[in-house]
Amino acid sequence: MALANSNPRQINLLDTVRARGAITVDELADMLGVTLQTVRRDVQRLADAGLLTRFHGGVRVPSSTTENIGYQQRESLHALGKARIAQAVAAKVPDGCSLILNIGTTTEAVAKALLRHRGLRVITNNLNVANILTGNPDCEVIVAGGTVRARDRAIVGEPTVDFIRQFKVDIAVIGISGIEADGSLRDFDLREVKVAQTIIAQAREVWLVADASKFNRPAMVQLAELSQIDCLFTDAPPPQPFPELLEQAQVRCEIANP
Repeated sequence: MALANSNPRQINLLDTVRARGAITVDELADMLGVTLQTVRRDVQRLADAGLLTRFHGGVRVPSSTTENIGYQQRESLHALGKARIAQAVAAKVPDGCSLILNIGTTTEAVAKALLRHRGLRVITNNLNVANILTGNPDCEVIVAGGTVRARDRAIVGEPTVDFIRQFKVDIAVIGISGIEADGSLRDFDLREVKVAQTIIAQAREVWLVADASKFNRPAMVQLAELSQIDCLFTDAPPPQPFPELLEQAQVRCEIANP
């Protein structure tokens, strides 16, 4: 269900709920400048798609700190922003370099944006990324070993960690589930986090790709700190307190053009 592409108002509604955690329908109508009937209609559609949970008089984000939303929902959510981020990343990736791309729908968008690059060597623990990049005959793709997670075709586990440790690459492009206000980068699956931490350790530069919905989004497992990142690619100016945190951590922030 490609809600992200078909209705910008619903994207705005989702972003508003994510920022607040929970909110009444009346507050949503007031903040978005639309009628109660429009908000109720949008909320119902988003709830039917599993992107929001309704309660009496209001709505909240369905995901908790312990479980991410489903892969197909994440794939459609903020698709345009992810595509813009991907193009911004691809513009900075030089031909003839080595990369690691990890798990996530944003890194998959980056893979699509790299299909015309030449001389790349890409290591990945994401079968979707590997499948995309096989469409580039001038790109060597190396797939990590490990356990395939069926719901999103991610490869995780100790064998994956051991495999990644063999390499030192120019750039790691990593996705994330949430960036909290203390500057911590967070995700939901400890096995996935262990692989991502190894990827960070094995890269000369680390680029984080995160659309604006990831700011202030909680998740259970800490993956890293902003200070471990060299560059953040996002699709809108980060809200407070993140500009100051990025400056303190000396992280470059690249905002993808509309």
